[in-house]
This record gives sequence, C-alpha cells and structure tokens, in this order.
Amino acid sequence: MEYRRITALADPLFRQVHQLLSEVFPPEEVLEYSLWKEPLEDPGIRVFAAVHEGTVVGTTEYRYYADWNVAMTDFTIIGREGLGIGRFLAHNRLKDLHKLAGDNNRELLGMFAEIYDPYRVAYDFGGIKPMDPFVRREVLSHLGYRRIDIPYVHPSWQGDGEAVSGLDLCFMPVSEELERIAAPLVADFLTRYYAVLSDKPEAWTSMISQLRSMDSVALLPL
Repeated sequence: MEYRRITALADPLFRQVHQLLSEVFPPEEVLEYSLWKEPLEDPGIRVFAAVHEGTVVGTTEYRYYADWNVAMTDFTIIGREGLGIGRFLAHNRLKDLHKLAGDNNRELLGMFAEIYDPYRVAYDFGGIKPMDPFVRREVLSHLGYRRIDIPYVHPSWQGDGEAVSGLDLCFMPVSEELERIAAPLVADFLTRYYAVLSDKPEAWTSMISQLRSMDSVALLPL
C-alpha cells in the first residue's frame, strides 16, 4: 500500500478521494469538489490517500500548526475492510507529524479531532463497517483521544451559518500525563480553523467566548 500526498485538484486520485468523502460523510461535512483547489494547494494542509493496487482505499487530511505545536485531523476514511487501512493511515500520519514537529525543533504536543457521538447522531457512514461510529469512537479512544469538556458545535461546511452538533471536540495528547488543555489554545485553534467560513452560528460564537473566559479545560475519557 502507498501513502500518497495529493496537492492538486487535477490529481486523478482526488476524484476517488472526494467520492469516498461524499459516500461516507453527511453533506454538511463535505466541501464542494471545486472548492478543494485552494486547500489542496495550501502547503499547511496535508491530504493523503492510501492507494492499493492503483485504487484509493482510504484517505486522511490533517494539518500541523507550528506556532502552537499541535495538529488537527480533519478526517480519516477507511474505504475497505481487511487491509489494515486504519493502522496504515494512523501510523503514517503520526510519523509525518513527528517529522514536522522535529523540523520545528519541538516534540508534538498532541492532535485535535472532531469525533461523532453515536449516542446522539444516527448515521451509517456509507454502510462501511470500519466507519461505524461506535467502532471508530472506540478505536480513537484506544489511540489516546480524549473528549474536551465543552458542549461542542461547529459551523456547517456548506457555509449556511448553521450549527452542526452531534460531535465532540477531542484531543490526543502525546504525553499521557496531560489531563487538561489550555482553553485559550482551544479557542485560538478553532477560530483559525474555521476562519474560512465567514458565516458563524451564534452557538459557536458563544462557545468560543466561554472558552476565552476559562484558563483550562479537562480532557475526559471518550
């Protein structure tokens, strides 16, 4: 299996990546195809495909913020069972992030991720068994992700200003001893991450204000 980075809309692999996105995630979570041009060309956004015998069987997108020394996993998709795709993507992603942090002369602090709560959201994620939200949540818990203790919403990627709920904002600290995360860091990260969406819901704005009034936030089990 190959770990291939995609940096242009014209890359033939990206059509397969976007098809996987559309099959697995609800519409409000998927950026329209043509709008991917700038993200793919952005050196700070890293989109990789797991390619098996010429076919995209999995994909992940993430980014590293050198000023905060943290990363964000935008998505991880396992498109086929029985190939070890989840482990392959997680291993190569973390290897790449440790290199980026090392180039920054630091050790990675950790990685954010938005994780569906299957007890609040009923969605079958394309019927792909490894993408079952109960399975994914347990796997991500085993990888070390913890839930940030805030009621979480985010702006819809459809750009309509609607609040999307049913997810938890989580953080995977590299150090298992880390029990809390700085609230201003979370607020700053979310503000930059969603800066591309101009229309923000009131619920999101209130959440950011609440974070800015706090010193730190607990990291709880998933």
